[in-house]
Amino acid sequence: MNAEEQLKAWFIGRLPEAWFADRPEVVVDREEITVLGTLPPLSVAEGLPDLERAAAVEGYVERFREETRERRIEIAREAEHRFRRKVSWGVVAGGETVMFTTLSVPVMTRLRQPERQVLDTLVAAGVARSRSDALAWCVRLVGKHTDNWLADLRDALQHVDRVRAEGPGGLD
Repeated sequence: MNAEEQLKAWFIGRLPEAWFADRPEVVVDREEITVLGTLPPLSVAEGLPDLERAAAVEGYVERFREETRERRIEIAREAEHRFRRKVSWGVVAGGETVMFTTLSVPVMTRLRQPERQVLDTLVAAGVARSRSDALAWCVRLVGKHTDNWLADLRDALQHVDRVRAEGPGGLD
């Protein structure tokens, strides 16, 4: 079991079983651990008109957020100390994903004039407020349209990590 698998297993074992309908999704990168769980269905919202159902689900999410806040903070502090990454939380309810906390990490990049012009066009068109927002928009767009390719690439990287872990000790 590699480090990321151990981290995910730790969260699955640490989270109260009653919180989510299924096993939560734990997404890891260099800076952040995101825990995303699906809330059990809200049976009282069944059969309500769309606006009322949306309001009921919103209240359900807020109730979950408040009722679990102290425990989530406790688990996050323990995980941040243990894994040296920030922890973000979110839920899926009524088909909607709601993030409670997220980490925004600055990323430096050097762009040539044609790439800057793309960002400036997005800003001028009102798609984004700044070059930074435009770049984030571009990254989200690429991620949305290349999900399968990115998933295959991540799987390949995990395979490389497993092979490395099975090999001889690290270089001195």
